[in-house]
Amino acid sequence: MKKSILGLVAVAAIAIAALWQFQGSAQAAPDVAFTDLNGHTVTTSDLRGKVVLVKFWATSCTTCVAQMPDTIRHYQELKSRGFDTIGVAMQYDPPNYVKNFTETRKLPFPVVIDAQGKIAQAFGDVRLTPTAFLIDKQGRIIKRYLGNYDEKAFMATVEQALAS
Repeated sequence: MKKSILGLVAVAAIAIAALWQFQGSAQAAPDVAFTDLNGHTVTTSDLRGKVVLVKFWATSCTTCVAQMPDTIRHYQELKSRGFDTIGVAMQYDPPNYVKNFTETRKLPFPVVIDAQGKIAQAFGDVRLTPTAFLIDKQGRIIKRYLGNYDEKAFMATVEQALAS
């Protein structure tokens, strides 16, 4: 009895996560300011006209660390076509860990430390990492990603957004 209830709860949780990740209606990205480790600030409205990946991550998140080489590659391959990436380190991540990771991995895109958790809150109270939001040129969230995602499907979505 206990196992069947736990199984049912697990299935429901997976279904809810899938629905959240794959829901199709585009909504406006929240109006937030991102101040990177170098002190440069950009807002979501400043990014209009670009396709932007806002990726919430943490140095303690093994999936985040494993995804970082692909995130770097996608940014480098697509930035000349109007693609941008912003890495948002979670509130609980020690700033010195974030800075060290950014420097040693030579992250080429802006990295922000969400010290008060306000950016995560604005994006729907993000608590799980990695969580990423793909924003189109008009400033609408067109896709949400939680955890690992299919790279081919991701690239197809990015290509479609860049072409529009």
